[in-house]
Amino acid sequence: MAVVSTVHSPPGDDRRASTALVAAPVAIPYGHQSVDEDDIAAVVEVLRGDWLTQGPAVERFEAALCRATGAAHAVAFANGTVALHAACVAGDLRASSQVATSSLSFVASANCLRYVGAAPRLLDVDATTLNVDPRSVPSGLDGLVAVHFAGRPVDLAALAHRPRVVIEDAAHALGAQTPDGPVGNCAHSDMCCFSFHPVKAVTTGEGGAVTTNDAGLAARLRRVRSHGMQRQPEVGGWAYDVAELGWNYRLSDLQAALGASQLTKLGRFITRRNELAARYRRLLGATSVGLPLVAPAGWSHAYHLFVVQVADRTAVYDGLRAAGIGAQVHYTPIHRLSLYRDAPRPPLPVLDGLADRLLSLPIYPGLTDADQERVVSVLSGLV
Repeated sequence: MAVVSTVHSPPGDDRRASTALVAAPVAIPYGHQSVDEDDIAAVVEVLRGDWLTQGPAVERFEAALCRATGAAHAVAFANGTVALHAACVAGDLRASSQVATSSLSFVASANCLRYVGAAPRLLDVDATTLNVDPRSVPSGLDGLVAVHFAGRPVDLAALAHRPRVVIEDAAHALGAQTPDGPVGNCAHSDMCCFSFHPVKAVTTGEGGAVTTNDAGLAARLRRVRSHGMQRQPEVGGWAYDVAELGWNYRLSDLQAALGASQLTKLGRFITRRNELAARYRRLLGATSVGLPLVAPAGWSHAYHLFVVQVADRTAVYDGLRAAGIGAQVHYTPIHRLSLYRDAPRPPLPVLDGLADRLLSLPIYPGLTDADQERVVSVLSGLV
């Protein structure tokens, strides 16, 4: 008999609690934050200090993010979506720009381009990586939002045609590695955007950031983040000017303190995610479940998501949910959303052929071996 339960199960990566009719409470979510006492102590220290926002904790967090990624500059933002928007603004993308992104992503990857007036071209994915095939990126683009789906980096060094501005959507990929170093070092991009939502590799509650090696881009990102303001110390300590449109996209010191503490555990978190991914492969190897390919030599996967393919997704999803297992779907392809359904686009045969089979299994550092084995046991009985 169905019961009313509060579950963390809306679409995308937003895990706001919602009341829904389900067969059982979700005991094993698809993702969950890992917050320790030292994280709590870091936030309490800020609460006992003088700065709750626009203070030194944000600068410390940005410096820690530079160390983690190898980028020259990091600019923290209120969330990952506004980080993407700010990157588009800083990259001078506008209504006349020819821009593109993957159709297999959360809608923010396309919306950020629409925020600056551009009409995004939605691209198909490679069946083996679920990322855009860099060799198929069309010529003549002003901008590309390259999505590292599930935490597997796109090979940006293999771009057949490099757009004027390359923005990495690395919301899933903090902690992943390429032959050129950590994702976020912008070895083959202009800017790289991160999200620190609770289900991501590290969390600030809500939060985001943009990394770049370009000092000019970093300066503009900081202006965009804070109303377009530019200080004028030569006039007076109070003086500022506003020469372009900006927003209040700032991250608070409370959030930044949590993020800096979380970053000290990034390596441990990513190691555990990779251990869980390897166990899924061993435990599901004899089933009909389609498993994601391992990253090639020289690359490493962040495993924000462990996305499998199943023949009857609705039945499997409902069966897992009935057993208290919070499977999720990532994502409804952007070109199937009402906002984008009528937008001009090329055929997307690969994504249309596999999208209805994709299902995300629980994966997060706090997932126990026993809980993972329960996921596998229930799933094996459904496929």
